[in-house]
Amino acid sequence: MPLPFLTADRDLDLDTPAADSAALPHDEPDHWRRPYRPGPWRVGAAAVFLLLASFVLISAMIIAMAGSLPGAAACAVVGAAMIAGALRLLRVGVWVSAHGLRQVNLLRTTTEPWSAVASVRTRQQPVRWLGLPRTVQGQALIVERTQGEPLRSLLTDHNGDFLSRPEAFERAADVLEAWAAEYRA
Repeated sequence: MPLPFLTADRDLDLDTPAADSAALPHDEPDHWRRPYRPGPWRVGAAAVFLLLASFVLISAMIIAMAGSLPGAAACAVVGAAMIAGALRLLRVGVWVSAHGLRQVNLLRTTTEPWSAVASVRTRQQPVRWLGLPRTVQGQALIVERTQGEPLRSLLTDHNGDFLSRPEAFERAADVLEAWAAEYRA
């Protein structure tokens, strides 16, 4: 059951004239938004981390009732860290606005203004499978800067968002290329 009210692609009806005139037809292009839905692998991993965090927090409560407050505090901190990690895992991806392009990783975020972006294009190359060291042949969305080295691959068709969803990768790549064409000066 799709939940279109939760995603950035809820307004991509091709029947409306606004869909033809804008990369993402939203009223507020100044807000950061992800132009695609998080994939099932990413959502599943976050759900597993949240489930494990609930067990750790329940064990913290049991330890606290047993009388060992330092142990309970340690378990509560571990549980809170697991929840923060799961929420950060859900935010990982590419975000766009009229200001630029933001690549959110688990521990780092890179933001490039559209004026610093030379090109956004899809290229065949070896890509990581679900972010693991194993590489397979696939497609990657590459951003080349006007100065300096190109950014790390923004999207690949084998990452946690697009594994076994090639049409979603193509649509997200097209939308990101359209944002770049519209806002790059």
